[in-house]
Amino acid sequence: MHSRSPRATTRAFDAAHFRKALSQFATGVTVITTRLDDGTLLGLTASSFNSVSLSPPLVLWSLSEQASSMPVFSGNSHYVINILGAEQTALAEQFSRKSVDRFDGVEYTLSRTGQPVLKGVSAWFECHNRSRYPEGDHVIFVGEVEHCEVTPQAALVFHDGRFVKTDEM
Repeated sequence: MHSRSPRATTRAFDAAHFRKALSQFATGVTVITTRLDDGTLLGLTASSFNSVSLSPPLVLWSLSEQASSMPVFSGNSHYVINILGAEQTALAEQFSRKSVDRFDGVEYTLSRTGQPVLKGVSAWFECHNRSRYPEGDHVIFVGEVEHCEVTPQAALVFHDGRFVKTDEM
């Protein structure tokens, strides 16, 4: 079932105020990775990750419609969501930059479908690109998890516009 309610008529805030309010919600930090047909690797930092369902195992994340990587993530059959640990701030920053090769110097292995899995992450989810839902200025990606692994550790969190480490486990 997909339903939509009528849009609110007025807002008592601007985009900057909305962004500041959202920044008060601490989120985990992920790097979403995939591989193109020609073998080129693509990855980006995202904090818009959440679980959807245990049965079937579904997760979601979102990407700006204007992102240059939108055609790749929309078209690829699989991707990996890498959950970063507390000591991986440099990875989060590297994959958030607009650089030519975000994988430069990054250690990774390939999943069973050939997608990059970053070394040292606290968990990773190999997902089939199940569905996409355009909403506002983003597209919500729903992935069906085909494989996942976990290495419990302290978390890297994004709060109030900066990366924060949780206490050690």
